Amino acid sequence: MNSKIITTLEFDKIRQQLAQHAATENGKQTLLKLEPLTDYQDVQERQDETDDGRKVKRLKGGMPVPRLKDIRMQLKRLEIGGSLNGKEVSQVGRVLTTTNEVLRFFEWFYEYEVDFYKLYTIVEELIDLPDMRKRIARSISEDGEILNDASPELARIRQNIKATEGAIRTKLDDIIRTKANYLSDALVTIRNDRFVIPVKQEYRNAFGGIVHDQSSTGQTLFIEPQAVLDMNNKLRTLSADEKHEEERILYELSALLEPHIQELKSNHSVLTRLDIINAKARYAESIHATRPTISKENHIAIWAARHPLIDPETVVANDLLIGEEYQALIITGPNTGGKTIVLKTMGIIQLMGQAGLQIPAGENSQIGIFNEIFADIGDEQSIEQSLSTFSSHMTNIVSFLEHVDENSLLLFDELGSGTDPQEGASLAISILDYIGGKGSYVMATTHYPELKVYAYNRPGTINASMEFNGETLAPTYRLQIGIPGRSNAFDISRRLGLPGEIIDQATGFIHEESQSLNEMIADLEKKRRQTELESLQLNKQINESDQLLNELKKASHELESTKESLVEKAKQEANQLLQKTKEEAEFLMQEIREMQMNVSKNSQVKEHELIDLRRQFDQLEQKETVVTNKVLRREKEKKKLKAGDEVMTASYGQRGVLVEPVDKNQWVVQMGIMKMKLPESDLSKIEESPEKITRRKQKQIASVRSESTSHVSTQLDLRGLRYEEAMMELDSYLDAALLANYAQVTIVHGKGTGVIRQGVRDVLKKHPQVKSFDYAPASSGGNGATIAVFKG
Repeated sequence: MNSKIITTLEFDKIRQQLAQHAATENGKQTLLKLEPLTDYQDVQERQDETDDGRKVKRLKGGMPVPRLKDIRMQLKRLEIGGSLNGKEVSQVGRVLTTTNEVLRFFEWFYEYEVDFYKLYTIVEELIDLPDMRKRIARSISEDGEILNDASPELARIRQNIKATEGAIRTKLDDIIRTKANYLSDALVTIRNDRFVIPVKQEYRNAFGGIVHDQSSTGQTLFIEPQAVLDMNNKLRTLSADEKHEEERILYELSALLEPHIQELKSNHSVLTRLDIINAKARYAESIHATRPTISKENHIAIWAARHPLIDPETVVANDLLIGEEYQALIITGPNTGGKTIVLKTMGIIQLMGQAGLQIPAGENSQIGIFNEIFADIGDEQSIEQSLSTFSSHMTNIVSFLEHVDENSLLLFDELGSGTDPQEGASLAISILDYIGGKGSYVMATTHYPELKVYAYNRPGTINASMEFNGETLAPTYRLQIGIPGRSNAFDISRRLGLPGEIIDQATGFIHEESQSLNEMIADLEKKRRQTELESLQLNKQINESDQLLNELKKASHELESTKESLVEKAKQEANQLLQKTKEEAEFLMQEIREMQMNVSKNSQVKEHELIDLRRQFDQLEQKETVVTNKVLRREKEKKKLKAGDEVMTASYGQRGVLVEPVDKNQWVVQMGIMKMKLPESDLSKIEESPEKITRRKQKQIASVRSESTSHVSTQLDLRGLRYEEAMMELDSYLDAALLANYAQVTIVHGKGTGVIRQGVRDVLKKHPQVKSFDYAPASSGGNGATIAVFKG
């Protein structure tokens, strides 16, 4: 693309602003030379990079690329076997440190799987050299000073230097204290890298040694006393050793860097590229820019376009459209109306977009890709070259027409001006026809009324104008596409007080066709304002309709929420009623079990039938929508389980009583005649209501009274019973025997398979009131019966 366009559209100022956001020296220089690209894929990739930079800026405030010096010269010196100084090694080390920081910075994006177009591919090119990075950090400070840790020898030398300097100062301080009268000033100073004291001229021989300097008056001599001469010599030797060791360290570091020149070049290049992406993102944010889409057909639609170099507080945004329905836009209207700014805005935004920058425009804006953008803007007359305004314009246009094609955009300010109006208008029309024949895109400003008619009649061409407020007599700087501009000279003159007869006479001088054209334009503007008014009213009605629709949606949502709330409330009430019924059923079932034990061993009421009955109760329950939260879980944790608690088992849907814990997570649960090991997570404690507790106590009292008045045998025969029946019979019998105050009882279980016998012994072993038990004597049944002795 021609270099002149960069200056004409002030793109160089954009580059300067952009470079201020760069941190690296090479990044600044690259941005100051930033050029628009003309390949679709290249532009797309540059826009992808800028978009990635905006995402990093939004999520983490930008990439950690500090101010880095350009190290290409240092690397070139290493390639030819040269040695770097401390500051240069430090600059190389800074690149290595930054490489490591950037790699660690992007670990967060990898972890959270943030999507990027290009950044991951770019960052993966970085090569960390941890050993080299640590060695430089240990040896060289950020300002290029060689550190003591660079080598043990350097540390030893510097320690000796420090000690020697201390000894010299101590010796000189003693001299100053004892012979202060001989001195011009009581201080130690340095001349020719040696410690000296200021001695009065008349006492120059009092200290011996060497005179290194004298004051301007000659009254003070700076003498190195004989007493410190040897120590100063030693210090000079140590300083030379220090310098030699520093040179050796720098040479060694340079030699260590030499094999990594390519990695360092690559890292430097990648960091520069990341810095440029960072800068483009920061600049885009500073001007509130957006990413444009790119049209391969060069259909330009830039919404709310703003010139980036105009104060954001005063700039007027305009929609710029060209390429799809028309390829030429002719802008007419009075001076100082903003026509030139519209041209520049179109041109500079197009340059920015093709350079990979985001543009100061609204979302979903679209730019094209032009191989060339030509602009003839401003008065370029030259006294030295004897060129008039017209000649300078024509010179530019001639150079443009030699290179235009279907991928060119031309911007003309006051096309055909600077000469006879009739000839200028004719030339302008011919130039536009020529450009149209080449298929180029053109935006032109003009004062010629002939071009308004041309734009109206020629296919692919459209009129536009800058709006003018007739009431305030001031331009609004708003672009109106589709409406040609008209002169406001008569209106302005009348408002400013020019006599009416003058205006009327002037009106008569205007050609009838021009007068009709102005009247047509005025009518178009009137209809446009009316259309805008109707549009505003329509938009107001649409907004009101949208507001009403939102209110209806909100009311519908609230109604639905109320409905769900009522249904949930009904379910809760039904479940409460059902729970009360289930509790009563539990008491009934318990009474049935007791009746089964007391009435007959051959009862037909079976335990599995009772469990089935309980499950039928459970099936009546309505499932509520319960929101699990931490508060509920904590509340549940507060209800710690303990032996004797009544619980509900989730797996079996049956009530039970906790007998004893097996371990931290399991309990033995008594469900009717069955005992089972169940996990604690399967159990939920049942909180008894006051009415239920009262009824249970009354029942226990009645049961005790009944048992105490009934006859209980001292012997229980379990032969012929099933295991479950036998264990249930045994539990009831032991309670009854204890209430009867028996000292001991005999349980006949028979020999058989030994299952019931073992069950009896297990129950007796765990019973808290059984003192001891053993098989009966041989004469009383032997191991077919067991005698249990109760505690006194």
